[in-house]
Amino acid sequence: MKKVRWGVIGAGGIADRRTIPGLLKAANAELTAVMEIHADDAERLRLKHGAKRACTTEEELLADPEIDAVYIASPVVFHARQARMAAAAGKHILLEKPIAMSVDEGEELLDFCRRRGVLVAAGLMMRFGSQVLNMKQAVAAGKIGQVVSGYSQFTLWCPPEPGNWRQVKSQSGGGCLMDMGVHCIDLIEYITGMRTKRIAAMNETISFDYDVEDTSTVLLELDNGAQCVVQTNFNIPDEAAKWRLEFFGTRGRLLGDTIIGQNDGGRVNAVFLESNTAYDATQNHADDPGIELEAEFGNMYTREIESFSDSILNGTPLTAPASDALHIQKLLSAAYRSGAENIIINTGK
Repeated sequence: MKKVRWGVIGAGGIADRRTIPGLLKAANAELTAVMEIHADDAERLRLKHGAKRACTTEEELLADPEIDAVYIASPVVFHARQARMAAAAGKHILLEKPIAMSVDEGEELLDFCRRRGVLVAAGLMMRFGSQVLNMKQAVAAGKIGQVVSGYSQFTLWCPPEPGNWRQVKSQSGGGCLMDMGVHCIDLIEYITGMRTKRIAAMNETISFDYDVEDTSTVLLELDNGAQCVVQTNFNIPDEAAKWRLEFFGTRGRLLGDTIIGQNDGGRVNAVFLESNTAYDATQNHADDPGIELEAEFGNMYTREIESFSDSILNGTPLTAPASDALHIQKLLSAAYRSGAENIIINTGK
């Protein structure tokens, strides 16, 4: 089988923990080079993951003729510059989100990549989760009827830490909403197949002293009028956290427990009603226990790499095009504006 030859820019952090191990399991991909700015880190990662070469600059890695595609997992502030360099070198790009520091910068980047003829996908790896796909299929099949409500909570414990770029707005673009809300909002739209037409938000820093929000609540109104809530936090201890993704409809429900995150797992409890009963004046709670959806778990990052590599090799449609990440970034920008100005914003489709 022909394989896409990959280079990784920003090979520490999430790349080291998750994406490179997933890449190494992909049937249609192989790791050629890793890049970190410190030579000892680059060499350590090369040895750890079995790459052919270790690089300390983007220029060195991108000049390698044996690299077909790059995965960029550096701090957000570097994304647009590094992706432009990759496109100029003719490399296809898998880019972590957000793809740029601003919507305008993201639009310019994607336009440049289109003109260079390279494919650009976004690191929305949760789209490849087994239970996420179960939910998407159930909604598409009408199993819960008309979607009328959704809820997601995604948190982590992120106390002040010197050198943590996620806590510096000039490097990250935002806090918990930018880092985690991006996935929740994307999954709500991806699973329902609808876009957001109105958005309102509260984004505050209430526990820590860094300059990004540690607490965020966003209200989305989808195309059909469904109302969805997304809550993200940097100030809930991991031991107390509950990562949830839920949908309710006119004929049922989908309750996702720990199906979001960096591991493919969790449970989905579903209620699928064959018919609706009449109004019950007694208001007794029926409390159907539901069923647990079966899932064949694997590695989301492997699926992400295999999907993008297949698009490169065989021209299949991108599962997570960077244009979708830019769309979500526009919603995040509207959410930040909503919180700052105390207004509801019409986002259109």
